[in-house]
Amino acid sequence: MDITEVRVKLINNKDERLKAFCSMTLDDDFVVRDVKVIEGTSGYFVAMPSRKMSDHCPKCGGKNHLRARYCNNCAAPLGEERARKDAKGRIKLHADIAHPINAECRTRIQEQIVKAFEEEIEKSKQPGYKPIDFDEPDDHIPDSA
Repeated sequence: MDITEVRVKLINNKDERLKAFCSMTLDDDFVVRDVKVIEGTSGYFVAMPSRKMSDHCPKCGGKNHLRARYCNNCAAPLGEERARKDAKGRIKLHADIAHPINAECRTRIQEQIVKAFEEEIEKSKQPGYKPIDFDEPDDHIPDSA
C-alpha cells in the first residue's frame, strides 16, 4: 500500500491542539478523509477518522452520546456507567472509522502526513497562499449514464 497523495487543510485557531484535517489517497484508488494532525506534548501526531459513540435511551429508544445525563428525546435520566472502558480503564467515547492494523503501517502514515502538514505550513507563509478546499471535486469518478 502506497500513500499516493496527502491533502492538508490547516486550522487557524492558535489555542487548539487540532492543527489540520487531511485526506490521504491510497494507491491512487482509495481516499480516507478526516485524518487529523494534533499537537501533542512530544510533537505532532495523527488521529484517524472516528465517530462519537452513542447508545439508546432505555425508555424511548432515543439516541444519546455517552456523556449525556438525560435523554435528548424524552429527558429521562440516563445511567452513569453506560460507556465501555478501554484496557487502561478510560471511558471509550470515540470509535475509529478507519485505522492501521499494525505499528509499521501507523508509523508510515504518521510520517507522511506530518511531513505533508509541515510542508503546508511552509507554503502558508508564502505570499498569495491559497488554502486547499476539500469541497472541490477531486474524485475523478465518471458520471454514470
